[in-house]
Amino acid sequence: MKFLILQCIKKCWFKLNYRKLFLQHKIIRDLSLVQFIAYFGAWFSNVAIYTMLVDFGSSEMAISVVTAMHFLPAILIAPFSGAIIDRVKIKPLMITLLATELLMTILFLTIDDKSQLWLLMIFIFIRMSAASMFFSTEMSLLAKLLRGKPLQMANEIHSIIWSFTYAFGMAISGFVVNSYGIKAAFVIDAFIFFTALMIFIKIDFVVKASTTSDKILQLIKDGFIYIKNNKIILHLIFLHSCVGLTSFDALITILAKNEYKYIISVPLAIGLSNATRAVALMFGPIFISKYVTKENLHYLMIFQGFAIILWGFVQNDFYISLIALFVVGLSTTTLWSFTYALLQNNCDEKYIGRVISYNDMLFMFSCVLTTLFIGLMASLTSVDIITILLGVCFFAFAFYYTRILKWI
Repeated sequence: MKFLILQCIKKCWFKLNYRKLFLQHKIIRDLSLVQFIAYFGAWFSNVAIYTMLVDFGSSEMAISVVTAMHFLPAILIAPFSGAIIDRVKIKPLMITLLATELLMTILFLTIDDKSQLWLLMIFIFIRMSAASMFFSTEMSLLAKLLRGKPLQMANEIHSIIWSFTYAFGMAISGFVVNSYGIKAAFVIDAFIFFTALMIFIKIDFVVKASTTSDKILQLIKDGFIYIKNNKIILHLIFLHSCVGLTSFDALITILAKNEYKYIISVPLAIGLSNATRAVALMFGPIFISKYVTKENLHYLMIFQGFAIILWGFVQNDFYISLIALFVVGLSTTTLWSFTYALLQNNCDEKYIGRVISYNDMLFMFSCVLTTLFIGLMASLTSVDIITILLGVCFFAFAFYYTRILKWI
């Protein structure tokens, strides 16, 4: 059985020419390795953070606020990060950002009780600011190196790596936290980031240097003017933000805290739930991506909506909910990578750093709103109603896409 599964995956992988893309572009291979290690570290520490919140006896709203701190930095720093990306040398910037993530992870070890939650949020804010800028820089770099279908495939590889590390980072961390404790998870996480930093330093790549000498504030202004004058860019940024509705971290943590703790330990419930969805995020594009086109993308959004609604109906049963979560994750990666590629391909290279940063800003704003919506509504209604409402939102985005399709 295992052999058949591996052969199926291998066949699909070659069919999509991911291997060919790796062979033709060494920089994609190198960046993918760094992505793999750094993302694994990012998700590895998340289970420890959420478990710590539960151990501190934090409220649903406190959990949602801390979760929102993972997304808020991208909103606040986006205008500045985009201008910086379009103006400075990429490699030194990315090294600095990885080093910042490492330092903040080490500082997580200093959090000992509920009274230090404000300090934890500061560390998360700084680490996620660095992570957000690193991500935007990398996506800008990909857009400078590739165009068209290869760019979409590179996005899919990026998303598959994200999903794979999300799955195994969460799952393995759940077992580590459950067996050895929160502090041990943070120590391991710091070592993972150190490894990513050392590997990235050794990567040798050259891209066209920025020729702009404009001041940062002028670059920010020009970026907004460019988006204002190119309505399709604005529409695509808004369209991509729909994927932020799948920010279920707070929802899964609340379910583990209030429902699943009677069936399985909290860290294992969080880890297995996120891991199950992430496995689907990883396998989804292998089987779905080749069928998705610009003309039928709205059907994928409708499928995503129905899948989330299905999950809402079965959340009271932990093991059945894992199956539903798998279905939820199948279309998310393709939806993310396809809408991202639409934006990259419609943007002038001169503005790519700023446009991607503004795109990430709205995407993270969507994640924050989703997270705070979950935290607020959790005190007013049941989690299944919250989940169903999130699913219905995808129907609205599907309709919106049909309205703007003629301009893409």
